[in-house]
Amino acid sequence: MKKIFYLFLIATITFSCNNSEKKNSENPDENTEISAEGGNVVDVRMPVYRGEFIFTDEAAVLKGKNFVYGVVIDTVARELAARVAPIKKDEFDMVPVVVTGIVSPNPALSEGKEGWEEVITIKNILNVSAKPAEADVKIEDKN
Repeated sequence: MKKIFYLFLIATITFSCNNSEKKNSENPDENTEISAEGGNVVDVRMPVYRGEFIFTDEAAVLKGKNFVYGVVIDTVARELAARVAPIKKDEFDMVPVVVTGIVSPNPALSEGKEGWEEVITIKNILNVSAKPAEADVKIEDKN
């Protein structure tokens, strides 16, 4: 009788462990954490991009040390542009930002249009610098 009880106990423990692993993998939204910047909920699997952001009437660009991406202009990109606007000294200033997003090939290139090879769809704004980035080249008018 003891052998049957121990066999039943081992089978129960084995099946209960397998169910707990399935529950964790079935709900990927539980893999989030709270960011230190502003208390935003951020998916920890989403890549973080640090770069300089510029938004004009025609386009938006995120330029990092090793990349340059066109930005998909949606509500999050417009929100970032609104947060960057008061910081810029002139319309061509770039402001350092930290965002999460998804990089994908530019669909406009397959349609024969011009643009960046890759575009980023910004998902979350983590940080916006309080001052614009230093200009690489300054053009002065000597009149």
